Amino acid sequence: MHNGKSVKWARLSIASNALLVILKVTVGSLTGSVSVVAEGLHSAADLVASIITFVAVKISGRQADEDHHFGHGKYENIAGMAEGLLIFAGAGVIIHEALPKLVSGKGPETLGLGLGVMALSSLVNYAVSAKLFSVAKETDSPALSADAWHLRTDVYTSAGVLGGLVLIKLTGMAIFDPLVALVVAAFIIKAAYEITVEGFAHMVDVTLPEHEMEKIKASILKHGEDFLEFHELRARKSGPQRFIDLHLVMPKDMSLKKSHDFCTLIESEIERELPNSHVLIHAEPCEPTCEGCKIGARLGGPPCE
Repeated sequence: MHNGKSVKWARLSIASNALLVILKVTVGSLTGSVSVVAEGLHSAADLVASIITFVAVKISGRQADEDHHFGHGKYENIAGMAEGLLIFAGAGVIIHEALPKLVSGKGPETLGLGLGVMALSSLVNYAVSAKLFSVAKETDSPALSADAWHLRTDVYTSAGVLGGLVLIKLTGMAIFDPLVALVVAAFIIKAAYEITVEGFAHMVDVTLPEHEMEKIKASILKHGEDFLEFHELRARKSGPQRFIDLHLVMPKDMSLKKSHDFCTLIESEIERELPNSHVLIHAEPCEPTCEGCKIGARLGGPPCE
């Protein structure tokens, strides 16, 4: 159900970006504003990124199969990296277009249309990105979150272009147009770097954030009186899915069924704290030399000897 919701809102992102690309490029060409054209190129990159997000979210929702035992979540991480690289390319095009205008001092011929489309762009992108952030948080979708950040970056850059056009109108200094375009490019490069790094981190199985690891430990220690210790705790993320495994040391005389039931209890606790988690616990018997714990007797079996 969550994946279906992500796909639905990914479609909205495609539609809004397509509309803004047409408006910005058309108005930028008519007015001669390089900063408006730059914003159009930015939205074009975001349109491609939204399409990639849509495809990745749809694929990641597929169940595990014979060729993908851990599911298809990595497609979302690949999408995040691809989106970041596309945005880097878009920033390069903007810089290529803005630098000659900065040298020549040539600015937009008319401002009214540019002001209007930038204001509209900021409002549309803010509304869509706010919804995407909400759905990304609910579904824990990294691809949808990356798309939301793209659109939120558009909000700030569109507002910056709008401010540049206002400055031109007030001062008559056309140089503000390419200057603002270069500032837009800087914002885009920063966003692209962060998105690419985050996508790469999960591709190489970086561990979960510290606050999530603490939740896992707290769930385990909630039943600390009923086991001896745990170790070899490992965790990673694949798209919206988390994979967690650990070793749990149990009384050596505990029955197989009781040991299994106890491990299932802890797995359920972790999965309740961190949805979309798959937990695997390897139960180990305590050492023959352990010092007479009473855990086994309390759980219905003989005490350790």
